[in-house]
Amino acid sequence: MTEIGKRIRIDRIMNRNTGKTVIIPMDHGITVGPIKGLYDMKTIVNKVAEGGANAVLLHKGIIRAGYRGYGKDIGLIMHISASTALGPDPNAKVQVADVAEAIKLGADAVSIHVNVGSKTEQEQLKLLGKTAKICEDWGIPLLAMMYPRGDKIKNEYDVEVVKHAARIGAELGADIVKTNYTGSEETFREVVKGCLVPVVMAGGPKTNTDEEFCKMVYDSIRAGGAGVAAGRNVFQHEDPTSMVRVLCGIVHEGLDVKTALEKYMKKQ
Repeated sequence: MTEIGKRIRIDRIMNRNTGKTVIIPMDHGITVGPIKGLYDMKTIVNKVAEGGANAVLLHKGIIRAGYRGYGKDIGLIMHISASTALGPDPNAKVQVADVAEAIKLGADAVSIHVNVGSKTEQEQLKLLGKTAKICEDWGIPLLAMMYPRGDKIKNEYDVEVVKHAARIGAELGADIVKTNYTGSEETFREVVKGCLVPVVMAGGPKTNTDEEFCKMVYDSIRAGGAGVAAGRNVFQHEDPTSMVRVLCGIVHEGLDVKTALEKYMKKQ
C-alpha cells in the first residue's frame, strides 16, 4: 500500500508525463533571514503556482503563512533540517521537524539537507538513512539535498565530489536528489549516470541574467537531469510567474533557452 501512496504523491510534485519537475525552494528564512521575495508568502506562492511550478519547498512554520486556499494548486515539500549563517558551523544541519509533522501539515513529500564532507557528516547521514526508512513506511517521497561542503572540499562544483554526494543520496534511500550543477552538460551527465534516482539541479545564487541561469537548466536537462529546484532566481525575479513559465518550457516542453524566453517572458 505504501508503494502506491508514494507514487501518487510523487505525481503531485513531478510532472507524470515528463517525469521531471520544477520546484521552488523557499526555505532560506532560517539560513539567512527574511530576504527579498520572501515576505508576503501567500503572494509569492501564488505567483509560482500560476507559472506552473510543480512544487514549493517550505519549513513547517511557513506552511501556514504560504497556504492560500485559492488559485492554482501546487505540490508541497516540507523541509525537515536546518542551520543558520549565524551559527558556529553553517554546514552542520540538524533535524528540526519529522515525517509525521509533514503528513499532519498536508505535505506531499519531505526534504532533508546533507553536507557531505562537513564536520557533522556522520550525524547527517544517520538522519538521512533514518528518515528514508520512515518515508518508506508511510509512502512519503523523500528529496535529499546533497552538497559537498567541508574542509576537504576545495570546489563544491567539481564533478568528482558532486557525483559522490549525489550517489550517497541514492544509496541511503532518497527518491529524488538535488545537487549542484557542475558547469557543463558533459560533467553533469556523469552525476546523473552515477546517481540512479532522478537528479534535480540546484538553482544556486541569483545569476546576472535570465539567459545565464536558463542555459544551466537547459544543459542539465540535456544531460539527463530531472528538473530544477530554483529559489532566488525565481522568487527574487521581477516577474516570478513568467520566470517559472520559462523554466517549465525548458524542463517540460523541451524548449531551448531562446525559444522559452521569447515565448513566456513578458517584455518589461
